[in-house]
Amino acid sequence: MTAFVAIDFETASRAPDSACAIGVVRAVNGRVTAREVRLIRPPAPDFHFTHIHGITWDDVRDAPDFAEVWRSLRPMLRGARFLAAHWAPFDRSVLAACCRTYGLRAPAQPFVCTVRLARAQWGIHPTKLPDVCRRLGLDLNHHEALSDALACAGIVLKAQAEGWAYAEPALVLRRL
Repeated sequence: MTAFVAIDFETASRAPDSACAIGVVRAVNGRVTAREVRLIRPPAPDFHFTHIHGITWDDVRDAPDFAEVWRSLRPMLRGARFLAAHWAPFDRSVLAACCRTYGLRAPAQPFVCTVRLARAQWGIHPTKLPDVCRRLGLDLNHHEALSDALACAGIVLKAQAEGWAYAEPALVLRRL
């Protein structure tokens, strides 16, 4: 069984632990098998990116914090060989910061960056998520966490269908 998990965060502010939404998509043997989206109450009510994702403090004030959300989503990572994110340094840093803030252990899986994957596999430039999705024929409601995670999973699945295999060092970010 070959499993991976695509992940996408939306953040409230520039604070790396300000996750206000998360989309998680699990894929096994070439198909999506599970998908979850959750709103998250960040540690502070400072919202600077509502104009990007549409999420406000009022939307999340009664939502669970990251620790509670992550505990419920963590089982989706079981057996996953890697995590995938579009511009993985961002999502990896948000995940690491949120785990630190709440005293949680960060996942051990390395990240595969689908920006780097799209460039290496298909020579796509520019590689913003809407550009890659348009080129690959993937649906996208950009900056909606589940849609972004589904698109990211779709990029990996298309690359795998064309022969890409996990563990290309240039695409893998190994540490949180």
